[in-house]
Amino acid sequence: MTDVENLNGFIDHTFLKAAGEGDAVRKLCREAKRYGFASVCVNPAEVKLAARLLRKSPVKVCTVVGFPLGQNTTALKLMEGVQAIQDGAAELDLVVNLRLLKFDPAACQAELDCFVDICRAERPDVVLKLIIECCYLTDAEKVAACKMAKAAGFDFVKTSTGFGTGGATVADVKLMRKAVGRKMGVKAAGGIRTRDEALALIAAGATRLGCSCGVALAMGK
Repeated sequence: MTDVENLNGFIDHTFLKAAGEGDAVRKLCREAKRYGFASVCVNPAEVKLAARLLRKSPVKVCTVVGFPLGQNTTALKLMEGVQAIQDGAAELDLVVNLRLLKFDPAACQAELDCFVDICRAERPDVVLKLIIECCYLTDAEKVAACKMAKAAGFDFVKTSTGFGTGGATVADVKLMRKAVGRKMGVKAAGGIRTRDEALALIAAGATRLGCSCGVALAMGK
């Protein structure tokens, strides 16, 4: 397996817990700046704080929308996305509505199209990722979700929330990469614990990694 010159640049350094230490987001931002991670990914309520802490840094602020189930109404997802952008988020990870994906694909596509249009109207350079939660889908459904994301204009597809029954796998990343082609991003997230796992996912086609153990990866563990 080939090493990566700058693994740190692939990492979305993530804190999406419901609780944790009081200074968890401040620590996350300090670590992201120190190690040169691509972004920090935090819950929507902490976007403003992260944006303030990273204001003079190249590290981006990422947040999640419709997290973790994707079952919010379209209107609420749009409001959440716009609010996050106004609070300072440069990247949004939207959870697909799996029930729409499975049982009403046209409605799912319409929601994705609307989300992209509204968020890009608010901030044209916002980076949009669609979380398809692979652990609940057949391979055919994963491919369908990837094609919907590409058609809507998302920048990335993402494997997992980290809150489902499974996380990122090499097989899913390979499948998603094939479905979206070479130019679109693929984010592997969920259960990435070691540098070897991270490198295997990158070799399979991942261009971003969502993980809470970014420092350990940066230190070669």
